[in-house]
Amino acid sequence: MSDTPAQFDRALTVVGGGVVGLTCALAAADAGWRVQVIDAGHDERASWVAGGMLGSLGEGHPGEEAALALSVESVRRWPTLVKRLDDPAIVTATDSLFVAGSAADAAYLRHLADFVWANQPRTDATLSTVTGREIRSLEPSLSSRLIGGYRAVGEWSIDNRRLLATLRSGGAAAGVRFTDARVESLTDARELAGPRDQVLLAAGLGTATLLPDVPLHAAKGEILRLRRTRWSVPPPGHVVRARIHGRAVYLVPRADGIVVGATQYEAGDVHDRVPQAGGVADLLADAIEVMPGLRTYELTEAGAGLRPCTADGLPIVERIDDHTVVATGHGRNGIVLAPGTADKVLGILEGASA
Repeated sequence: MSDTPAQFDRALTVVGGGVVGLTCALAAADAGWRVQVIDAGHDERASWVAGGMLGSLGEGHPGEEAALALSVESVRRWPTLVKRLDDPAIVTATDSLFVAGSAADAAYLRHLADFVWANQPRTDATLSTVTGREIRSLEPSLSSRLIGGYRAVGEWSIDNRRLLATLRSGGAAAGVRFTDARVESLTDARELAGPRDQVLLAAGLGTATLLPDVPLHAAKGEILRLRRTRWSVPPPGHVVRARIHGRAVYLVPRADGIVVGATQYEAGDVHDRVPQAGGVADLLADAIEVMPGLRTYELTEAGAGLRPCTADGLPIVERIDDHTVVATGHGRNGIVLAPGTADKVLGILEGASA
């Protein structure tokens, strides 16, 4: 490993207070860097509106072999990160169920499972078939109309908002300084940074504003948060990833309820974070079909986020110049890929070939 360029003195300014920026900041602080995070708040943060699934198995799709391999490598690092943060309650489930509502839906899941079995790099998670009867034995609150699917033992989910809070508090305890500010250009970011700082641009979709040459596009997605009442059945113990009427819907447990998601479509306006009635209606209808007891839950939030996507589905993590590193374009997998991205960014900062 070569030395960090001489003009820098292991000082880093991170632009972006989302999960990628905060994870990178913590890793750098633990490695002895003096770190500042410039945070514009959670209103435009994709990781604020997220299910928090650590889905290396669940994110395997034909044509995305490279993305699958990245996910697997990053998911392996998640237990170490949870231990570092010293908050086991971040983890809301340790296994996932993939369930189908019809023969056509089951065929779709089987196609994905065949792809994963053929292409999956080594992982600690295991995928096995389950019948409709076995689904109801594992999760009695799920619909009796589900005909079968798969169980992924070892595929976790994370409470995204608890994670963001814990990353921030853990970073502060490690010496990370936080500046609450919005930057509109790379020049603004460098003015807020120290004169000898490296700058990491990890502002999600906003990175394209700071660095227009970064090729990003926005994918909009709605997510619902439902709270259990005293009349409600408990949330499932698994992440439930369902295929219903040809649509995907997932139910992710939280301490007080369930996160339901997620739609995904191209955003016509990069500032549009208002949920659409159709998306919310489809999510609710499909989620209730999967778990009828959700009818007694309270709908506490309907949110929409904009995911920063690239044309090939792979994140952009690279050095731009002697002063600047960029980490963005994680799409729907920002939480999954955060610890792997942090390791790669640290290698770049410290002069390793990445």
